[in-house]
Amino acid sequence: MILHELVSYDTLRLIWWALLGVLLVGFAVMDGFDLGTAALLPFVAKTDLERRIVINSVGPVWEGNQVWLILGGGAIFAAWPHIYAVSFSGFYLAMFAILMALILRPVAFKFRSKREEPAWRTRWDWVLCIGGLVPALIFGVAMGNVLQGVPFRFAPDMRIFYEGSFLGLLNPYALLAGLVSLAMLLMHGAAWLLLKTEGAVAGRARRFGIAAALATAALYVLAGVLLAKFVPGYQITAGIVDNGPSNPLLKTVVQVPGAWFANYAAHPALWAVPALGAAGALLAAAAMAARRALAALLASGLAIAGIIVSVGVSMFPFLLPSSLDPRASLTAWDASSSHLTLFIMVVVTAIFMPIILAYTSWVFAVLRGKVDADAIREEKTHAY
Repeated sequence: MILHELVSYDTLRLIWWALLGVLLVGFAVMDGFDLGTAALLPFVAKTDLERRIVINSVGPVWEGNQVWLILGGGAIFAAWPHIYAVSFSGFYLAMFAILMALILRPVAFKFRSKREEPAWRTRWDWVLCIGGLVPALIFGVAMGNVLQGVPFRFAPDMRIFYEGSFLGLLNPYALLAGLVSLAMLLMHGAAWLLLKTEGAVAGRARRFGIAAALATAALYVLAGVLLAKFVPGYQITAGIVDNGPSNPLLKTVVQVPGAWFANYAAHPALWAVPALGAAGALLAAAAMAARRALAALLASGLAIAGIIVSVGVSMFPFLLPSSLDPRASLTAWDASSSHLTLFIMVVVTAIFMPIILAYTSWVFAVLRGKVDADAIREEKTHAY
């Protein structure tokens, strides 16, 4: 027996569907508080010292948190090549905007403190703010478009044709999803600042965090109601084989109102996932109101996990539906790499994921505690 045949093709596809969710949640939780902190910077910190405190709260860890973005992009490229091809070409301008924001963020980190002029530092502070706001918003807009279906099709030779536009991505439901994402990461960033700072900065972060957490819960519930009432889902009617070839054109798919809630109807226990998203945000608000910083950060992380996973659970087995040609929709059963490739990637992931988690845990353990304002004032031990 060939080694990779020890695990069936359909099982490997299911494993990589789950791992994709893990990577997305990991990125949103780990890099999410960086983005949220940057977006809140001009609003929670009023003096140069306060802004340096905020920046130094994420300064030692933000680069390491970017690993989750690289892992996610690499996993999509290797495990789901059709999804990588469609999304990175169809969402090209949106991806470019995200990359520009993410590129400007480290530039702002490095250049802000090179000069002492207030105007110079203020400009870079707003660059950091925009570098946090733009990705947080656009990631949600992208998710809103995925739920509605993306206008792409395949030619018989599997060439991809995307027939949408950047402005078409900015539709009302997608913008609502973007606001959910933005509020969610602002909540997470505020919880992080409550944990890592003291005094006026922590007080302002607490107020913004409570508002963002309540907005997250309200907007998330609103998005779910509108998804059920006005956004048709997708349903496979024939031709799918869970261990068959990766050819999405072999199946038949139709749009059905309320289809994104079929999995919840079939398995009521799954309602615990979206409930976690809404309840986690409310718990985060309550924890911040009670000044329980660690509890607030953990609750906001649970809210993020619940919100992201609820999208995957709703759509399964769909990964990227097509509004232009529903049968071209990409699913976990017909959009993956080969059996051997998925097996090799599982082995590599099993080796390196624990190393990444152990290293990340060690870094956060070493850097625990609040940012020391006196050390920043005296130019000791802090990078920014």
